Amino acid sequence: MQTRRLLIAAAAVSVACGAMAQPSQEWAPTKPIRIIVPIVGSTNDALARLVAPKLQELLGQPVVVENKPGAGGNIGAEYVARATADGHTLLIGYNGPLAINPSLFDKPPIDPQKDLAPITLAVKSPQYLVAGPSADFSTVKEFVARAKASPGKYSYASVAMGSASHLTMEMLKRSAGFHATHIPYRGATPAVTDLLAGNVHAAFMVPGNVLQFARQGRLKLLASSGEKRHPGTPDVPTLIELGYRDMEATGWVGLLAPGGTPRPIIDRYHREMMKVLQMPDVRARLHDMEFDVIASTPEQFAAWIRSESGKWGAVVKATGAKAE
Repeated sequence: MQTRRLLIAAAAVSVACGAMAQPSQEWAPTKPIRIIVPIVGSTNDALARLVAPKLQELLGQPVVVENKPGAGGNIGAEYVARATADGHTLLIGYNGPLAINPSLFDKPPIDPQKDLAPITLAVKSPQYLVAGPSADFSTVKEFVARAKASPGKYSYASVAMGSASHLTMEMLKRSAGFHATHIPYRGATPAVTDLLAGNVHAAFMVPGNVLQFARQGRLKLLASSGEKRHPGTPDVPTLIELGYRDMEATGWVGLLAPGGTPRPIIDRYHREMMKVLQMPDVRARLHDMEFDVIASTPEQFAAWIRSESGKWGAVVKATGAKAE
């Protein structure tokens, strides 16, 4: 009898241990997944289309990228925030709709920190201050001097109203004391096209949008908004080096879900994105675009958004920038 009790107890322990060793049921999508990009023709779009087929392989469902631009990224961000929180609608988020627009717009449609659920901050990059080939300046000093001398003459492009591309120039204008007219575009492609054509004079752009043209001699790289010179462009000075001490301003891109998305869904996407961002071909492409891979946790991304919201909110207040 004693031996039988011991065997039964041992069997019970074995079953319990076996149950503990089995992983909990992992969430999996049951229909096509949509990744919403709230801008057109930018590095945000390039990142989405780079990772989408990789996620499709890992998740076993079609992953489709959809562009929903407008209102500085608010339209696409709100679309995702209002979507069903079932893991089938995701957002490629960046500075504008996540950290800048809440201060830039009088009545922002969503609160990104409440209405969206961070998955990972994927990449970061400095911006370049660039000028078109026909611009009558080749350095930051010349640009500032000419803009001061002719306040109504010069204009600058941005990838969207309220983007880092927009507000970084507003920071420089305030710091250097010059005027230039803001021309917002619906994405990087039309902004760079007009820059190349000489229809606007300058812009702040992330490397992936302008480096190929700079290497062809079709755009001039005047300075970087990074903390230090980028290894790929060692001859391009930072604005900090040039005396603009508070001019560090990076572009960044991450993946988010609707607010209230269950944690198992967030965790599954985070695990798969970590795999994608470590794939050699993905890392090679991101390196070509001069992106630094961050691959943060959801909590780190949430803290980053809070920090960036405070930073850019202060810029909006200091410059008096408002949604046009």
